[in-house]
Parts: sequence; structure tokens; C-alpha cells
Amino acid sequence: MATLLFRKPKPETVAEPRTGIIDIGSNSIRLVVYQGPERLPAILFNEKVMAGLGRGLAETGAITASALDVASDALARFAAVAREMEVTRLRTVATAAVRDASNGKVLLNTARDLALDVELLSGEQEATAAGYGVLSAIPHADGIVGDLGGGSLELIRVRGGKVHERVSFPLGVLRIAAVRAKGQGALQRTVAKSLQEAGWLRKGEGLPLYLVGGSWRALARLDMHLGQYPLPVIHQYAMSADAIARMGRTISHVNKAWLRAIPGLSAARSANLGDATALLTVLLKHLGSDTTIVSAFGLREGLLYGALDPAVRAQDPLIVATRDEGRRHGRFAEHGDLLDGWIAPLFTRDEPEMARLRLAACLLADVGWRANPEFRAERGVEVALHGNWVAIDARGRALVAQALYTSLGGGIETPEPLGVLASPADLKRAVHWGLAMRLGQRMSGGLAGPLQRSSLADDGITLTLHVSPTDLALYSETVERRHASLATALGRKALITG
Repeated sequence: MATLLFRKPKPETVAEPRTGIIDIGSNSIRLVVYQGPERLPAILFNEKVMAGLGRGLAETGAITASALDVASDALARFAAVAREMEVTRLRTVATAAVRDASNGKVLLNTARDLALDVELLSGEQEATAAGYGVLSAIPHADGIVGDLGGGSLELIRVRGGKVHERVSFPLGVLRIAAVRAKGQGALQRTVAKSLQEAGWLRKGEGLPLYLVGGSWRALARLDMHLGQYPLPVIHQYAMSADAIARMGRTISHVNKAWLRAIPGLSAARSANLGDATALLTVLLKHLGSDTTIVSAFGLREGLLYGALDPAVRAQDPLIVATRDEGRRHGRFAEHGDLLDGWIAPLFTRDEPEMARLRLAACLLADVGWRANPEFRAERGVEVALHGNWVAIDARGRALVAQALYTSLGGGIETPEPLGVLASPADLKRAVHWGLAMRLGQRMSGGLAGPLQRSSLADDGITLTLHVSPTDLALYSETVERRHASLATALGRKALITG
């Protein structure tokens, strides 16, 4: 692993190590700086430059002079930013365009002059990193990962938390226009032949295709816009093969100005959207997949994940991230875990996935306490729906949002757009979580001791709160009301013992 150490961070300025990755792709060059828990560090800085290194590569075999200039300026800026941010480890990688271009060494020499030690990833290494990226964010992924870059397309079989077969094709989005220009059916013939020769024809039969890459994420943005989807979160957004084919027909009949007006869709991505959609339509047909799932994580996150100890990899990224968020923004670091353990006896029938979402909600239970009291419930919904979480789909976000809304004083009604994202039965369960969390927080004052010295029990008739005799004074009128509200919601009678 190639790393570059800058000056040693000062303890008073950098409390946690900062890891940076400069990704020299065929379409864009990006610097991302991460800081936080190993399993899922938060993004501290993220900037890209659309250099288009792979544009025209299929025709000339070389990177254009203008693209090299843009790339050189981007690398100089990113190296300087990394130094100023006191990044402790900086990894620089380059992919298909630099790998395939006759003048790729020119850019490598430029990077070397900037003290950037560039790893030139092979197609197999690129594919492995993309597969790990999806597994990092969707640990139970079982299907084919398709990573579309500017210069290449990688396909990776993932299952059981591991990367299996992988292959790389020179079918990046910047090369597709040249293939389609050869005539009607040229792209379909090219993809079919490539898959057949590699032994990948029909390999995705009955499996989802996990989409990685900015061009395919842009396609998801378009689908969200056309369908008026209420949650603007790309990760784990699903699209059917039929929907993608319809979008391909739509794109062919609209002008670029209309595409550029879509929120979140950049001009650079919209220019290649037709080619990206055409490739995806053909790819799904010949792989045999009929559904897609978008991954916000890809090569960069896969490089981080691949370097982790197996025990760290096995950690649940949603729980790691929500626990860290609760620690940073809550009042007492241990409160979320204790709260979940305290209310768990009421929800023994929750399946493992529901119990996992309930724990995430408890870990975030204190995120609204700094907000204006009139908006704490709304703050809870915002954090759950729009937080940078992974390993959670739209339904899961809605359940966590409902639990936080109720626990932070929003009541038992369902705010928009949760009703569109989850079923009434699931949301009702989340309301019960929220009422139980609200009781625990009020009774304990958010402190560990009262939770550890008390317990809840449900015998099917009575909801009993057991407290230590010395803690009976904690059972105020407000606590009694919250106890009664929870008991009523569960169809029980409230009882206090001490």
C-alpha cells in the first residue's frame, strides 16, 4: 500500500487520525478525507474535478493536453489541501485512463513531483476495491457489482460478505459513444461478445446488479425526479430493468437543458447519461438481472474496507455510525445502548432487523436535545432520513425517523413522508419504540444509574415499571403520564413497583 506521511498532527488540533484518498479516475479526480471510527469514518472533506482523462481515449489512445492540465491543477490543489488538513495517511490511486493511455506516465510524473506516490491499479484491483466498497455499505449484498467509470466497467460477484469472481472491460462511459457510433446494435453486440468471452453471460440471472459510479448514480437521480420520490437519498435506491429502459427512451427525447435542471444532476454527468443508460439496459439484458440497487460506496471506500482487520470489518456500519453520532451530539455517551437494553423486554418479538433499527433509534435518541424545543421532533426526523447512514434502506430510515419523532415529543401521528416509505404496521411499532424511549429518557434524566436500577416488564395485561425504593422520587407526574401513554398504546395497564 502506497502512503504519504505529512507532518505529524498536533494532538491539540487533530484528535483522531485523518485518512485521505486521491482517486484519479477516467472521468473525475477526487479527494476525500475521512475521520472517525475505522469501520465507517465520516467524510471530513470531499471535492472532485471533472478532468475527463478518458475522453477521446478510444480514438487516440492518449489523454488530451487540456485534460492533463486540468488534472495537474487538481492534483496540486489536493496535495496542498491534504497538507493543510494534516492528513496522517494519504493514498493516491489511478485507474483505467492512466493505465491505458500512451501518455499516462506524464500524469504519474506530475504526481511524483507533488510528492504523491500513485498506485496504478490493475483492472482486477479496481474491481476488488469496488466489490469491497459495496460490501462495506451493504454487508449482506448478494449479486453482481457493476462499477462504471469513465474508462472501464468492472463486474464483481459478491456474496457471503466476500468478493468472488471479477472482471474488467474497456466499456467506460466515455468510450460508449464511439461504440454506438458504429451503428444500430453495435453496443449490444459488443457487450454480449465481451460477457460471453469472459464467461459472464447470464451470470446475473435472478440476482440484483449493484450500481457503482457517478454516471449510474445520476441515472438514479433522474428516476427519483421522474417518480417524485420523497427521499433524496441515493444509497440502496432500487430501479427495475423496465424503469431503466423507459428512462433511456425519455433521455433520447429531451434536451440537455432539461436534464441539467434536475436537482443533484450535474452538467458533466447529464452529458453522458444517455450512454450510461444505454449500456446499463444492454448489460442487464445479457447478465440476466432484472433489478438494480444503487450503492453510494465504491472504490475509495473499498480501499479503506479492504485494509481493515476482519474483526473490524464484521462490525455493523449502521450501528457504528449511529453510536458515533450519539456520542458526538448526545449528552451521555453510554445512554443509547442502555436505553435500548431498558426497553428491549417490551419488544421480544422484534425480528433481528427490527431490533437492529430499534437500537439505531436509541443510539440517536439524544440528537435533538440541543435543538429549539419546538423543533426537536423535526430534528429527529431530519437526522434519520437525511443522515449519511449506510446498511439501511428507505423503510429502515422511516422507522428510525418515526421512533425519534415520537420520543422527541412529536406525538403518535406519522409525519410526511414516512407513510410513503414504510407500512402502517411497521410505523406503529416504531411509535411504540418512541413512547418507550420517551419514558426511559424522562424517568432517568438521560443518566445511566436510574436505567440500571430499574426495569420494564410486560405480562400481556400490565406494563410494570420496577424501580429501586430509593428511586421512587423519580416517578414524577410527567413520568407517570409517559408511562400511561406507553401502556395505553400497547393495550396494557400501567403499574409502578418499588
